[in-house]
Amino acid sequence: MNTRFDPLSKRKALATCLLAFASLTAAGSAWAAKDAVLAINAEPDSLDPYNTNSTLAMAVTKTFYEGLFKFDKDLKIVPVLAESYTVSPDGLVYTFKLRQGVKFQDGTDFNADAVKANIDRVLDQNNHLTRYAQFNRIAKVEAVDPYTVRFTLKEPFAPFLNSLAHPSAAMISPTALKKWGKDIALHPVGTGPFTFVEWKHADDIKGAKFGGYWHKGYPKVDAVTWKPVPENSTRAAMLQTGETDFAYPLPYEQAASLSKSDKLNVITRNSIIERYISMNVQHKPFDNVKVRQAVAYAINRQALAKVAFSGYAIPAEGIVPQGVAYAYKMQPWPYDPKKAKELLKEAGYPNGFEATLWGAYNDTTTLKALQFLQQQLAQVGIKVKVRGLEPAERTDLIQNQKDPAAAPVRMYYSGWSASTGEADWALRPLLTKEAFPPVLYNTAYYTNPIVEKDVAGALKSVDEKQKTDMYKEAQQQVWNDAPWATLTTDKLISGTSKRLSGVYVMPDGNIDISDIAIK
Repeated sequence: MNTRFDPLSKRKALATCLLAFASLTAAGSAWAAKDAVLAINAEPDSLDPYNTNSTLAMAVTKTFYEGLFKFDKDLKIVPVLAESYTVSPDGLVYTFKLRQGVKFQDGTDFNADAVKANIDRVLDQNNHLTRYAQFNRIAKVEAVDPYTVRFTLKEPFAPFLNSLAHPSAAMISPTALKKWGKDIALHPVGTGPFTFVEWKHADDIKGAKFGGYWHKGYPKVDAVTWKPVPENSTRAAMLQTGETDFAYPLPYEQAASLSKSDKLNVITRNSIIERYISMNVQHKPFDNVKVRQAVAYAINRQALAKVAFSGYAIPAEGIVPQGVAYAYKMQPWPYDPKKAKELLKEAGYPNGFEATLWGAYNDTTTLKALQFLQQQLAQVGIKVKVRGLEPAERTDLIQNQKDPAAAPVRMYYSGWSASTGEADWALRPLLTKEAFPPVLYNTAYYTNPIVEKDVAGALKSVDEKQKTDMYKEAQQQVWNDAPWATLTTDKLISGTSKRLSGVYVMPDGNIDISDIAIK
Protein backbone atom coordinates (compact mmCIF):
# COMPACT_ATOMS: atom_id res chain seq x y z
CA MET A 1 0.00 0.00 0.00
CA ASN A 2 1.30 3.45 -0.90
CA THR A 3 -0.18 6.63 0.49
CA ARG A 4 0.97 10.08 -0.64
CA PHE A 5 0.24 13.33 1.11
CA ASP A 6 0.66 16.75 -0.43
CA PRO A 7 3.45 18.41 1.57
CA LEU A 8 2.78 21.66 3.33
CA SER A 9 4.75 24.69 2.22
CA LYS A 10 8.31 24.84 3.51
CA ARG A 11 9.59 27.88 5.30
CA LYS A 12 13.07 29.27 4.90
CA ALA A 13 15.00 29.34 8.11
CA LEU A 14 14.97 32.70 9.82
CA ALA A 15 16.95 33.95 12.74
CA THR A 16 16.05 32.55 16.13
CA CYS A 17 13.07 33.79 18.07
CA LEU A 18 12.36 37.41 17.10
CA LEU A 19 9.91 38.36 19.79
CA ALA A 20 9.80 38.08 23.57
CA PHE A 21 6.62 38.10 25.53
CA ALA A 22 4.58 41.28 25.76
CA SER A 23 4.04 42.46 29.28
CA LEU A 24 0.67 41.95 30.82
CA THR A 25 -1.16 44.98 32.15
CA ALA A 26 -1.23 45.74 35.84
CA ALA A 27 -4.56 43.96 36.03
CA GLY A 28 -3.01 40.86 34.50
CA SER A 29 -4.96 41.15 31.24
CA ALA A 30 -4.18 38.89 28.29
CA TRP A 31 -5.28 41.69 25.94
CA ALA A 32 -1.77 42.80 24.99
CA ALA A 33 0.23 42.21 21.79
CA LYS A 34 -0.41 38.72 20.47
CA ASP A 35 0.24 36.69 23.60
CA ALA A 36 -2.49 34.07 23.92
CA VAL A 37 -3.19 32.94 27.49
CA LEU A 38 -4.81 29.53 27.91
CA ALA A 39 -6.23 28.43 31.29
CA ILE A 40 -6.47 24.70 32.05
CA ASN A 41 -7.56 22.82 35.14
CA ALA A 42 -4.30 21.11 36.12
CA GLU A 43 -0.56 21.48 35.85
CA PRO A 44 1.24 18.99 33.57
CA ASP A 45 3.19 16.31 35.40
CA SER A 46 5.88 16.35 32.69
CA LEU A 47 6.76 17.99 29.38
CA ASP A 48 8.35 14.78 28.12
CA PRO A 49 5.69 13.41 25.75
CA TYR A 50 7.04 9.87 26.12
CA ASN A 51 6.74 9.93 29.91
CA THR A 52 3.22 11.09 30.77
CA ASN A 53 -0.30 9.67 30.61
CA SER A 54 -1.88 13.08 31.15
CA THR A 55 -3.97 14.33 28.22
CA LEU A 56 -3.51 17.93 29.36
CA ALA A 57 0.25 17.45 29.58
CA MET A 58 0.16 16.18 25.99
CA ALA A 59 -1.81 19.26 24.97
CA VAL A 60 0.88 21.51 26.38
CA THR A 61 3.75 19.52 24.84
CA LYS A 62 2.24 20.09 21.37
CA THR A 63 3.17 23.76 21.80
CA PHE A 64 6.80 22.72 21.30
CA TYR A 65 6.65 19.32 19.62
CA GLU A 66 5.41 17.61 16.47
CA GLY A 67 5.40 14.01 15.27
CA LEU A 68 5.38 12.26 11.93
CA PHE A 69 1.58 12.50 11.97
CA LYS A 70 -1.05 14.05 14.17
CA PHE A 71 -4.75 13.87 14.88
CA ASP A 72 -6.77 16.85 13.76
CA LYS A 73 -9.57 18.32 15.89
CA ASP A 74 -11.88 15.45 14.83
CA LEU A 75 -9.26 12.71 15.48
CA LYS A 76 -8.52 12.19 11.80
CA ILE A 77 -4.87 11.34 10.97
CA VAL A 78 -2.98 13.99 9.00
CA PRO A 79 0.73 14.15 8.02
CA VAL A 80 3.17 16.51 9.69
CA LEU A 81 6.86 15.56 9.58
CA ALA A 82 6.19 12.57 7.32
CA GLU A 83 5.20 13.26 3.70
CA SER A 84 4.40 9.73 2.51
CA TYR A 85 4.67 6.10 3.54
CA THR A 86 4.54 2.54 2.18
CA VAL A 87 3.62 -0.70 3.95
CA SER A 88 4.92 -4.15 3.09
CA PRO A 89 2.32 -6.80 2.10
CA ASP A 90 2.79 -8.65 5.39
CA GLY A 91 2.12 -5.46 7.39
CA LEU A 92 5.48 -5.63 9.16
CA VAL A 93 7.55 -2.92 7.45
CA TYR A 94 6.57 0.75 7.24
CA THR A 95 8.80 3.10 5.25
CA PHE A 96 8.36 6.85 5.66
CA LYS A 97 9.60 9.73 3.51
CA LEU A 98 10.32 12.70 5.75
CA ARG A 99 9.78 16.40 5.27
CA GLN A 100 13.03 18.16 4.35
CA GLY A 101 14.31 21.53 5.51
CA VAL A 102 12.91 21.19 9.06
CA LYS A 103 14.94 22.40 12.03
CA PHE A 104 14.57 21.76 15.73
CA GLN A 105 14.35 24.89 17.86
CA ASP A 106 18.01 24.48 18.88
CA GLY A 107 19.13 24.45 15.23
CA THR A 108 19.55 20.68 14.94
CA ASP A 109 18.39 19.19 11.62
CA PHE A 110 15.30 16.99 11.65
CA ASN A 111 16.07 13.81 9.74
CA ALA A 112 15.86 10.02 9.84
CA ASP A 113 18.56 9.80 12.52
CA ALA A 114 16.44 12.02 14.77
CA VAL A 115 13.44 9.73 14.31
CA LYS A 116 15.55 6.69 15.12
CA ALA A 117 17.01 8.36 18.22
CA ASN A 118 13.55 9.11 19.61
CA ILE A 119 12.07 5.67 19.03
CA ASP A 120 15.22 3.90 20.26
CA ARG A 121 14.94 5.95 23.45
CA VAL A 122 11.37 4.87 24.23
CA LEU A 123 12.16 1.23 23.34
CA ASP A 124 15.09 1.15 25.78
CA GLN A 125 13.47 -0.27 28.91
CA ASN A 126 16.31 1.09 31.01
CA ASN A 127 14.73 4.49 30.47
CA HIS A 128 11.48 3.35 32.14
CA LEU A 129 9.36 5.65 29.98
CA THR A 130 5.62 5.59 30.58
CA ARG A 131 4.73 5.26 26.89
CA TYR A 132 6.90 2.17 26.25
CA ALA A 133 3.86 -0.10 25.75
CA GLN A 134 2.57 2.14 22.97
CA PHE A 135 5.68 1.41 20.90
CA ASN A 136 6.80 -2.03 22.06
CA ARG A 137 5.55 -3.74 18.89
CA ILE A 138 8.44 -2.07 17.04
CA ALA A 139 11.38 -4.43 16.47
CA LYS A 140 13.78 -1.88 15.01
CA VAL A 141 14.07 1.53 13.33
CA GLU A 142 16.56 2.17 10.52
CA ALA A 143 17.69 5.40 8.89
CA VAL A 144 17.73 4.32 5.21
CA ASP A 145 18.97 7.73 4.07
CA PRO A 146 18.75 11.21 5.62
CA TYR A 147 15.04 11.55 4.79
CA THR A 148 13.84 7.94 4.69
CA VAL A 149 13.18 5.95 7.84
CA ARG A 150 12.06 2.32 8.07
CA PHE A 151 10.14 0.75 10.97
CA THR A 152 10.05 -3.04 11.29
CA LEU A 153 7.39 -4.45 13.59
CA LYS A 154 7.56 -7.66 15.61
CA GLU A 155 4.09 -8.61 14.41
CA PRO A 156 1.28 -6.92 12.47
CA PHE A 157 -0.09 -4.01 14.49
CA ALA A 158 -3.28 -2.59 12.98
CA PRO A 159 -3.33 0.76 14.85
CA PHE A 160 0.35 1.56 14.17
CA LEU A 161 -0.32 4.84 12.37
CA ASN A 162 -2.72 5.81 15.16
CA SER A 163 0.13 5.32 17.61
CA LEU A 164 2.42 7.53 15.53
CA ALA A 165 -0.27 10.22 15.32
CA HIS A 166 -0.63 10.28 19.09
CA PRO A 167 1.10 13.33 20.64
CA SER A 168 3.35 11.03 22.66
CA ALA A 169 5.15 10.12 19.41
CA ALA A 170 6.78 13.54 19.25
CA MET A 171 10.20 14.24 17.81
CA ILE A 172 12.64 15.61 20.40
CA SER A 173 15.93 17.16 19.36
CA PRO A 174 18.67 14.48 19.71
CA THR A 175 21.05 17.27 20.73
CA ALA A 176 18.71 18.32 23.53
CA LEU A 177 18.27 14.71 24.65
CA LYS A 178 22.04 14.39 25.05
CA LYS A 179 22.24 17.72 26.85
CA TRP A 180 19.35 17.31 29.28
CA GLY A 181 18.83 13.55 29.70
CA LYS A 182 15.83 12.94 31.97
CA ASP A 183 15.55 16.68 32.52
CA ILE A 184 14.20 17.01 28.98
CA ALA A 185 10.89 16.87 30.85
CA LEU A 186 11.65 20.43 31.99
CA HIS A 187 13.37 21.69 28.82
CA PRO A 188 11.36 20.72 25.72
CA VAL A 189 13.04 21.18 22.34
CA GLY A 190 11.09 20.11 19.26
CA THR A 191 10.19 21.24 15.75
CA GLY A 192 6.90 22.84 16.83
CA PRO A 193 5.70 26.41 16.32
CA PHE A 194 6.84 27.73 19.70
CA THR A 195 10.18 27.73 21.50
CA PHE A 196 10.11 26.90 25.21
CA VAL A 197 10.74 29.93 27.43
CA GLU A 198 10.05 28.90 31.03
CA TRP A 199 7.98 26.77 33.37
CA LYS A 200 7.08 28.43 36.65
CA HIS A 201 5.61 25.54 38.58
CA ALA A 202 2.00 26.09 39.71
CA ASP A 203 1.99 29.37 37.78
CA ASP A 204 2.52 29.08 34.02
CA ILE A 205 4.35 27.54 31.06
CA LYS A 206 5.44 29.92 28.31
CA GLY A 207 6.41 29.52 24.70
CA ALA A 208 7.54 32.16 22.19
CA LYS A 209 7.13 32.14 18.41
CA PHE A 210 9.79 29.98 16.73
CA GLY A 211 11.27 32.11 13.96
CA GLY A 212 12.65 29.07 12.15
CA TYR A 213 9.36 27.18 11.97
CA TRP A 214 9.01 25.25 8.71
CA HIS A 215 5.30 25.91 8.14
CA LYS A 216 5.06 29.22 6.28
CA GLY A 217 2.80 31.78 7.94
CA TYR A 218 2.66 29.95 11.28
CA PRO A 219 2.33 30.43 14.15
CA LYS A 220 -0.05 33.34 13.92
CA VAL A 221 0.58 34.59 17.47
CA ASP A 222 3.75 35.80 19.12
CA ALA A 223 3.53 33.79 22.30
CA VAL A 224 1.47 31.24 24.22
CA THR A 225 1.10 31.03 27.99
CA TRP A 226 -0.54 28.00 29.64
CA LYS A 227 -1.90 28.68 33.12
CA PRO A 228 -2.99 25.82 35.42
CA VAL A 229 -6.06 27.00 37.35
CA PRO A 230 -7.63 24.13 39.36
CA GLU A 231 -10.56 26.17 40.69
CA ASN A 232 -13.45 26.18 38.21
CA SER A 233 -14.95 29.56 39.05
CA THR A 234 -11.51 31.23 38.92
CA ARG A 235 -10.97 29.95 35.36
CA ALA A 236 -14.36 31.30 34.35
CA ALA A 237 -13.72 34.65 36.02
CA MET A 238 -10.36 34.99 34.26
CA LEU A 239 -12.06 34.45 30.91
CA GLN A 240 -14.69 37.07 31.69
CA THR A 241 -12.17 39.69 32.83
CA GLY A 242 -9.78 39.10 29.93
CA GLU A 243 -6.98 37.57 32.00
CA THR A 244 -7.15 34.55 29.71
CA ASP A 245 -8.24 34.03 26.11
CA PHE A 246 -9.26 30.41 26.57
CA ALA A 247 -10.53 28.31 29.46
CA TYR A 248 -11.06 24.56 29.62
CA PRO A 249 -12.97 23.04 31.13
CA LEU A 250 -15.52 25.71 31.92
CA PRO A 251 -17.44 25.08 35.13
CA TYR A 252 -20.46 23.05 34.17
CA GLU A 253 -22.70 24.94 36.57
CA GLN A 254 -21.85 28.24 34.86
CA ALA A 255 -22.00 27.11 31.24
CA ALA A 256 -25.54 28.31 30.59
CA SER A 257 -24.96 31.80 32.02
CA LEU A 258 -21.54 32.20 30.36
CA SER A 259 -23.00 31.34 26.96
CA LYS A 260 -25.18 34.47 27.20
CA SER A 261 -22.15 36.78 27.38
CA ASP A 262 -21.46 38.84 24.25
CA LYS A 263 -17.74 38.82 25.14
CA LEU A 264 -17.27 35.06 24.97
CA ASN A 265 -17.77 32.01 22.81
CA VAL A 266 -18.85 28.88 24.70
CA ILE A 267 -18.33 25.59 22.84
CA THR A 268 -19.87 22.24 23.80
CA ARG A 269 -19.08 18.94 22.10
CA ASN A 270 -19.24 15.21 22.76
CA SER A 271 -16.20 13.44 24.13
CA ILE A 272 -14.62 10.00 24.43
CA ILE A 273 -13.62 10.66 28.06
CA GLU A 274 -15.03 8.02 30.39
CA ARG A 275 -15.06 8.36 34.18
CA TYR A 276 -14.82 5.31 36.41
CA ILE A 277 -13.82 3.99 39.82
CA SER A 278 -11.19 1.27 39.62
CA MET A 279 -10.99 -1.22 42.48
CA ASN A 280 -7.73 -2.97 43.33
CA VAL A 281 -8.64 -6.62 42.82
CA GLN A 282 -5.39 -7.77 44.46
CA HIS A 283 -6.66 -6.74 47.89
CA LYS A 284 -9.68 -7.48 50.06
CA PRO A 285 -12.53 -6.76 49.83
CA PHE A 286 -12.16 -5.94 46.12
CA ASP A 287 -10.84 -9.41 45.27
CA ASN A 288 -14.51 -10.45 45.51
CA VAL A 289 -16.51 -9.75 42.34
CA LYS A 290 -19.72 -9.37 44.36
CA VAL A 291 -18.19 -6.47 46.29
CA ARG A 292 -17.15 -4.79 43.04
CA GLN A 293 -20.60 -5.28 41.56
CA ALA A 294 -22.15 -3.90 44.76
CA VAL A 295 -20.12 -0.70 44.32
CA ALA A 296 -21.39 -0.45 40.74
CA TYR A 297 -25.03 -0.90 41.79
CA ALA A 298 -24.68 1.67 44.60
CA ILE A 299 -24.15 4.67 42.31
CA ASN A 300 -26.85 6.74 40.64
CA ARG A 301 -25.11 7.85 37.46
CA GLN A 302 -27.84 10.21 36.32
CA ALA A 303 -27.60 12.01 39.66
CA LEU A 304 -23.79 12.05 39.44
CA ALA A 305 -24.03 13.67 35.99
CA LYS A 306 -26.37 16.30 37.41
CA VAL A 307 -24.50 17.03 40.67
CA ALA A 308 -20.88 17.01 39.48
CA PHE A 309 -21.33 17.93 35.81
CA SER A 310 -24.57 19.99 35.88
CA GLY A 311 -26.01 17.61 33.29
CA TYR A 312 -23.06 17.89 30.90
CA ALA A 313 -22.37 14.14 31.05
CA ILE A 314 -24.23 10.92 30.31
CA PRO A 315 -24.12 7.53 32.07
CA ALA A 316 -21.35 5.38 30.62
CA GLU A 317 -22.60 3.01 27.92
CA GLY A 318 -19.95 0.36 28.27
CA ILE A 319 -16.26 -0.07 29.00
CA VAL A 320 -15.20 1.81 25.85
CA PRO A 321 -17.11 5.03 25.09
CA GLN A 322 -19.05 5.55 21.90
CA GLY A 323 -16.98 7.39 19.30
CA VAL A 324 -14.01 5.04 19.71
CA ALA A 325 -13.54 2.42 17.00
CA TYR A 326 -14.75 -1.05 18.12
CA ALA A 327 -16.60 0.28 21.17
CA TYR A 328 -19.37 -2.12 22.20
CA LYS A 329 -22.43 -0.29 23.45
CA MET A 330 -24.10 -1.57 26.61
CA GLN A 331 -26.88 -0.38 28.86
CA PRO A 332 -25.56 1.81 31.71
CA TRP A 333 -25.15 -0.11 34.97
CA PRO A 334 -28.47 0.24 36.84
CA TYR A 335 -28.80 2.08 40.13
CA ASP A 336 -30.04 -0.49 42.66
CA PRO A 337 -28.92 0.10 46.27
CA LYS A 338 -31.03 -2.84 47.46
CA LYS A 339 -29.15 -5.17 45.13
CA ALA A 340 -25.87 -3.63 46.31
CA LYS A 341 -26.69 -4.47 49.95
CA GLU A 342 -27.67 -8.03 49.00
CA LEU A 343 -24.38 -8.57 47.19
CA LEU A 344 -22.40 -7.17 50.13
CA LYS A 345 -24.19 -9.59 52.45
CA GLU A 346 -23.47 -12.52 50.13
CA ALA A 347 -19.83 -11.47 49.99
CA GLY A 348 -19.56 -11.52 53.80
CA TYR A 349 -19.92 -7.79 54.44
CA PRO A 350 -23.48 -7.38 55.76
CA ASN A 351 -22.50 -4.15 57.51
CA GLY A 352 -20.38 -2.84 54.69
CA PHE A 353 -16.72 -1.91 55.11
CA GLU A 354 -14.31 1.02 55.15
CA ALA A 355 -11.99 2.02 52.32
CA THR A 356 -10.14 4.93 50.73
CA LEU A 357 -11.30 6.59 47.51
CA TRP A 358 -8.71 8.74 45.79
CA GLY A 359 -9.32 11.09 42.90
CA ALA A 360 -6.82 11.44 40.06
CA TYR A 361 -7.05 15.24 40.35
CA ASN A 362 -7.99 17.87 42.90
CA ASP A 363 -9.95 20.28 40.72
CA THR A 364 -13.43 21.42 41.72
CA THR A 365 -15.35 18.95 39.55
CA THR A 366 -13.32 15.98 40.79
CA LEU A 367 -13.91 17.00 44.41
CA LYS A 368 -17.65 17.34 43.76
CA ALA A 369 -17.71 13.86 42.23
CA LEU A 370 -15.76 12.38 45.14
CA GLN A 371 -18.14 13.89 47.69
CA PHE A 372 -21.17 12.62 45.79
CA LEU A 373 -19.69 9.12 45.47
CA GLN A 374 -18.86 9.12 49.18
CA GLN A 375 -22.51 9.85 49.99
CA GLN A 376 -23.82 7.22 47.58
CA LEU A 377 -21.56 4.47 48.89
CA ALA A 378 -22.39 5.35 52.51
CA GLN A 379 -26.04 4.55 51.81
CA VAL A 380 -25.16 0.88 51.30
CA GLY A 381 -22.69 0.74 54.21
CA ILE A 382 -19.44 1.44 52.35
CA LYS A 383 -17.66 4.21 54.26
CA VAL A 384 -14.92 5.81 52.19
CA LYS A 385 -12.40 8.52 52.99
CA VAL A 386 -11.98 10.67 49.90
CA ARG A 387 -8.96 12.60 48.69
CA GLY A 388 -8.08 14.40 45.47
CA LEU A 389 -4.42 13.87 44.60
CA GLU A 390 -1.93 16.57 43.67
CA PRO A 391 0.23 15.75 40.60
CA ALA A 392 3.26 14.80 42.72
CA GLU A 393 1.10 12.59 44.94
CA ARG A 394 -0.39 10.88 41.90
CA THR A 395 3.07 10.15 40.56
CA ASP A 396 4.23 8.75 43.90
CA LEU A 397 1.14 6.83 45.00
CA ILE A 398 -0.08 5.57 41.62
CA GLN A 399 2.34 5.80 38.73
CA ASN A 400 5.62 4.90 40.45
CA GLN A 401 4.39 1.79 42.25
CA LYS A 402 6.40 -1.27 41.20
CA ASP A 403 4.94 -4.04 43.40
CA PRO A 404 1.23 -4.82 42.93
CA ALA A 405 1.09 -6.44 46.35
CA ALA A 406 2.31 -3.25 48.02
CA ALA A 407 0.42 -0.70 45.90
CA PRO A 408 -1.56 1.53 48.30
CA VAL A 409 -4.42 2.36 45.93
CA ARG A 410 -7.78 0.76 46.72
CA MET A 411 -10.55 2.76 45.01
CA TYR A 412 -9.53 5.31 42.42
CA TYR A 413 -11.76 7.81 40.64
CA SER A 414 -10.25 8.70 37.30
CA GLY A 415 -10.97 9.22 33.63
CA TRP A 416 -9.45 8.07 30.38
CA SER A 417 -9.73 8.82 26.71
CA ALA A 418 -8.53 6.45 24.00
CA SER A 419 -6.46 9.10 22.28
CA THR A 420 -5.48 6.84 19.39
CA GLY A 421 -9.18 6.54 18.46
CA GLU A 422 -9.21 2.72 18.75
CA ALA A 423 -10.46 0.33 21.43
CA ASP A 424 -6.92 -0.96 21.84
CA TRP A 425 -5.91 2.18 23.73
CA ALA A 426 -9.05 2.04 25.86
CA LEU A 427 -8.30 -1.53 26.99
CA ARG A 428 -4.59 -2.35 26.82
CA PRO A 429 -3.29 0.55 28.99
CA LEU A 430 -5.99 0.06 31.64
CA LEU A 431 -7.13 -3.55 31.80
CA THR A 432 -4.27 -5.89 30.87
CA LYS A 433 -1.42 -7.30 32.93
CA GLU A 434 1.26 -5.48 30.93
CA ALA A 435 -0.34 -2.19 32.05
CA PHE A 436 0.20 -2.60 35.79
CA PRO A 437 1.94 0.52 37.16
CA PRO A 438 4.58 1.80 36.69
CA VAL A 439 4.28 0.75 33.01
CA LEU A 440 0.79 2.09 32.41
CA TYR A 441 -2.44 2.74 34.25
CA ASN A 442 -4.15 -0.50 35.29
CA THR A 443 -4.98 0.79 38.78
CA ALA A 444 -7.38 -2.13 39.31
CA TYR A 445 -4.42 -4.52 38.88
CA TYR A 446 -6.89 -6.61 36.90
CA THR A 447 -6.13 -9.40 34.46
CA ASN A 448 -8.32 -12.02 32.79
CA PRO A 449 -7.09 -14.61 30.25
CA ILE A 450 -10.00 -13.96 27.89
CA VAL A 451 -9.34 -10.22 27.88
CA GLU A 452 -5.59 -10.74 27.44
CA LYS A 453 -6.16 -13.12 24.50
CA ASP A 454 -8.70 -10.88 22.77
CA VAL A 455 -6.75 -7.64 23.12
CA ALA A 456 -3.55 -9.28 21.84
CA GLY A 457 -5.39 -11.01 19.00
CA ALA A 458 -7.23 -7.88 17.85
CA LEU A 459 -3.95 -5.99 17.59
CA LYS A 460 -2.63 -8.50 15.05
CA SER A 461 -5.82 -9.08 13.11
CA VAL A 462 -6.53 -7.43 9.76
CA ASP A 463 -9.99 -9.06 9.59
CA GLU A 464 -12.59 -6.46 10.61
CA LYS A 465 -15.20 -8.98 11.79
CA GLN A 466 -12.64 -10.88 13.82
CA LYS A 467 -11.37 -7.69 15.44
CA THR A 468 -14.91 -6.55 16.19
CA ASP A 469 -15.78 -9.90 17.79
CA MET A 470 -12.60 -9.97 19.87
CA TYR A 471 -13.05 -6.45 21.19
CA LYS A 472 -16.72 -7.15 21.94
CA GLU A 473 -15.88 -10.28 23.94
CA ALA A 474 -13.14 -8.45 25.86
CA GLN A 475 -15.48 -5.59 26.78
CA GLN A 476 -18.24 -7.97 27.88
CA GLN A 477 -15.79 -9.89 30.06
CA VAL A 478 -14.53 -6.74 31.78
CA TRP A 479 -18.13 -5.61 32.32
CA ASN A 480 -18.97 -8.93 34.03
CA ASP A 481 -15.80 -8.95 36.14
CA ALA A 482 -16.43 -5.31 37.22
CA PRO A 483 -12.87 -4.21 38.11
CA TRP A 484 -14.37 -0.78 37.44
CA ALA A 485 -17.59 0.89 38.37
CA THR A 486 -18.13 2.70 35.09
CA LEU A 487 -19.70 6.09 35.69
CA THR A 488 -20.14 8.78 33.03
CA THR A 489 -18.93 10.08 29.68
CA ASP A 490 -18.19 13.80 29.63
CA LYS A 491 -19.45 16.61 27.50
CA LEU A 492 -16.62 19.02 26.72
CA ILE A 493 -17.19 22.70 27.50
CA SER A 494 -14.63 25.34 26.68
CA GLY A 495 -14.71 29.09 26.31
CA THR A 496 -12.78 31.62 24.26
CA SER A 497 -12.57 35.37 24.08
CA LYS A 498 -14.02 36.93 20.93
CA ARG A 499 -10.53 37.89 19.75
CA LEU A 500 -9.23 34.29 19.79
CA SER A 501 -9.73 31.67 17.09
CA GLY A 502 -8.19 28.38 16.05
CA VAL A 503 -8.17 26.66 19.45
CA TYR A 504 -10.17 23.43 19.67
CA VAL A 505 -10.85 20.89 22.39
CA MET A 506 -10.62 17.46 20.77
CA PRO A 507 -12.94 14.50 21.60
CA ASP A 508 -10.29 12.98 23.86
CA GLY A 509 -9.90 16.21 25.86
CA ASN A 510 -6.65 17.17 24.18
CA ILE A 511 -6.32 20.71 22.83
CA ASP A 512 -5.34 21.68 19.28
CA ILE A 513 -3.71 25.12 18.97
CA SER A 514 -2.13 24.65 15.55
CA ASP A 515 -4.31 27.38 14.02
CA ILE A 516 -4.33 29.69 17.04
CA ALA A 517 -4.82 33.34 16.07
CA ILE A 518 -5.71 36.67 17.68
CA LYS A 519 -7.68 39.39 15.92
